[in-house]
Amino acid sequence: MRFNSDRPIFAQIQDLLVADILSGRLSSGERLPSARELAASLEVNPNPAARALQSLADSGVARCERGTGYFVAEGGPAIAREERRRRFFEEALPGVFKAMDELGVTTEDFLARYAARGKAAPEKSEPAKRAY
Repeated sequence: MRFNSDRPIFAQIQDLLVADILSGRLSSGERLPSARELAASLEVNPNPAARALQSLADSGVARCERGTGYFVAEGGPAIAREERRRRFFEEALPGVFKAMDELGVTTEDFLARYAARGKAAPEKSEPAKRAY
C-alpha cells in the first residue's frame, strides 16, 4: 500500500480496516489481522499498525480480547459508518460545494449525475478478502 504524507500512517491503516468493515470483508465478531500481520503485509513498522488497532478499539469499532487479538465489535460497523458520515459532512462535502460554486455546477446538474450513476452499476458481488 502506498501511504501519503497528508495523514499519519496509523490513520491510513485505520481507514483501510474501516473500509473492509463497511464493505463486508470483515464482519461483526470476525478477527482483525494482528499488528504484526498488518505491518508485514503493508511493509510498515508494527507501531502504527498497533496504534490503528488500538484506535479502532478506543472508538468502539473493535474490541480487544487478551491473548487472542482484536475483533470487529458488535455494532462496530454502525459506529464506523457514523464516523465516516461525520467526516464526509465536515471534511469532504464543503470541498464539493466549493468546487460546484467555482465550476457553476447547479444542484440540478449534481442530482442528475447522482441519479444516473446507479443505472449503470454492475451487480454487487461478494467482497474479496484482502490479504493484509
